[in-house]
Amino acid sequence: MYDAIIVGAGPAGSSAAIHCNNLGLKTLILEKSEFPRDKICGDALSGKSVKFLNDLNLLEGLDKLDGAVIRRIIFGNPNYSECELHLNKSLNKRHITHGYVIPRKTFDHYLFNHAKKNSDVETSFQVSDLLYEGNKVVGVKGQFNNGDKKEFFANVIIGADGPYSIVSRKTGCYSSNSKHTAVGLRCYYENIGELTDQIELHYVEETIPGYFWIFPAGNNKANIGVGLLKSRVKKKKMKLNDIMHQVINSKNFRSRFKNAVPLEKPKGWNLPFGNTKRENHGNGFILLGDAAGLVDPFTGEGIGNAMESGKISAEVIAKAKRLNDYSKESFSEYDKRLWTYLGSELNTSTLLLKLAHYKILLNFVIDRASRNKKVKDVISGMLADEVPKTELSNPMFYLKTLFS
Repeated sequence: MYDAIIVGAGPAGSSAAIHCNNLGLKTLILEKSEFPRDKICGDALSGKSVKFLNDLNLLEGLDKLDGAVIRRIIFGNPNYSECELHLNKSLNKRHITHGYVIPRKTFDHYLFNHAKKNSDVETSFQVSDLLYEGNKVVGVKGQFNNGDKKEFFANVIIGADGPYSIVSRKTGCYSSNSKHTAVGLRCYYENIGELTDQIELHYVEETIPGYFWIFPAGNNKANIGVGLLKSRVKKKKMKLNDIMHQVINSKNFRSRFKNAVPLEKPKGWNLPFGNTKRENHGNGFILLGDAAGLVDPFTGEGIGNAMESGKISAEVIAKAKRLNDYSKESFSEYDKRLWTYLGSELNTSTLLLKLAHYKILLNFVIDRASRNKKVKDVISGMLADEVPKTELSNPMFYLKTLFS
């Protein structure tokens, strides 16, 4: 009998396994794929992600992985002016001076290898349904790729199986509202001009309120893509391939892609935004990461939030084991703590996403930031997870910052 079965071995699931193991919990990881495997994503590891990896003593190993170290972030507005942020500009002692772009095929494998050191693991296993005793989830059933069927039992089932989570669907927690979802398109390229140590987010005419990104991925490669609101794409019957082609061939980017070569066909995916508070727990189960809809609505970043959800879930489950209470009421602490940590940040990002619908505001904010050191430092602090979240939820904070 396991303390927890973790369905999915991405950053949320692997993080949960590591924290569970550190707390003495017996875990089983169930993963439908074999590692290493690709995961469509922008591949950027924010300051928040770097801090979590540092807390787990896993940061040193990142420098040995294929990828790029990031020291600058460039924001571009519809007028094609840019604001450049240097991550080594410190606001306090805890400042994160750099980030990373590491392909998820590499990063997820790295994290999974650490997670499985103290967990039982079954790969190539697809969960098909949940097992119940009364109204409590007590296990899962499914089958391996070779057709063999099996059931597994635990005190808690952790759903870390992505935006199409089977655990979320079977427990009735799944939400597919296009107003709370973005769609992204990714393509790896080589030989893009002017790649150094910066990631770029360009809020261009074709993508507003989304953006076009260029993220260096090491070895002269880059992860490029577009991200837009799913509701807008559906309403206007837009094709992401066409949009990305238009941006690449626009006057502002044409020269940089003159010698660029795509390394794959563009691949798309859904990003479940954290712009609405959801119930991510119940009798015998907890949902993490994309399965819980925790993607930042403004930046599209989800890895840091996924890893935080893994940490909180482990601590809540350890407490539940001490009390021998795996009820919905017991696990309500998970959502309370999760929203206390992320709520202000996600609410702020939701507001910023709404503002991003308006070109005049995007032009004003990015132009202002490009000329104002205080604004640059504040944005850097937000990205490094340093600005107090009580300030992030206060509109006066932004007014004082922008007009100082």
